[in-house]
Amino acid sequence: MPKISLPWRVTWLYLTLMLFMPIAALLLKAASTSPAEFWRIATDEVAMATYDVTFVTALVTALFNGVFGLLIAWVLVRYEFPGRRIVDAAIDLPFALPTAVAGLTLATVYSNNGWIGSLFAPFGIRIAFTRLGVGIAMTFISLPFVVRTLQPVLQEMEQELEEAAWSLGASRQQTFWRVILPPLMPALLTGIALGFSRAVGEYGSIVIIAGNVPFQDLIAPVLIFQRLEQFDYVGATVLGTVLLLISLGILLVINLLQAWGRQYDA
Repeated sequence: MPKISLPWRVTWLYLTLMLFMPIAALLLKAASTSPAEFWRIATDEVAMATYDVTFVTALVTALFNGVFGLLIAWVLVRYEFPGRRIVDAAIDLPFALPTAVAGLTLATVYSNNGWIGSLFAPFGIRIAFTRLGVGIAMTFISLPFVVRTLQPVLQEMEQELEEAAWSLGASRQQTFWRVILPPLMPALLTGIALGFSRAVGEYGSIVIIAGNVPFQDLIAPVLIFQRLEQFDYVGATVLGTVLLLISLGILLVINLLQAWGRQYDA
């Protein structure tokens, strides 16, 4: 048998310390409670409401970013305009900006007295400290995942295929739906899935821009932190386990999408 190389050992040691052991500790802590108690905590009225706010809002914002992320990636790849490099660099701002700063900035801009919030306030529309504010924060922090996933694929696409479709009589709409979009779908769905998973786990920006009121705009990560503040470690662990299992399911979907996308590499 071939010897196990040093890089292989180091890799497994690092993954064990940084990934597998923390996950195992979480699962073991959650397993310390009875199945009935686990189910009671996981399906509590407040917990179920936070799942709705967290996952439904994250899904809507991920789909929203899927549309506009594709548009932004298309413009950045296919068009030359003054300040393009600045705009391209600004896409990564949510990655570098501390989430608390992002939440403070968004709350300031979208509050009733903010630059944008003041435009909607006369119509009775509140953005900050509502579920809509949660969606704004999720949109802000998950947009780069869609754009950065699509850009390399767009850069590698041959524009000659589009020109060939036009020469055969296809309209621009037909060319987009039948020639451009199919190769982009795996990357687009992967970007949406990554943005969705990122939005589900967001805490720092949402805790500031949301009112954190149960049954209104309270998200699951904030509820976990509230349980920890109340020294309810079992409750926090159970909720964390539920989020972990859902996240693992999302990662499985992402892997399947990536495998599906390999058919376009040939």
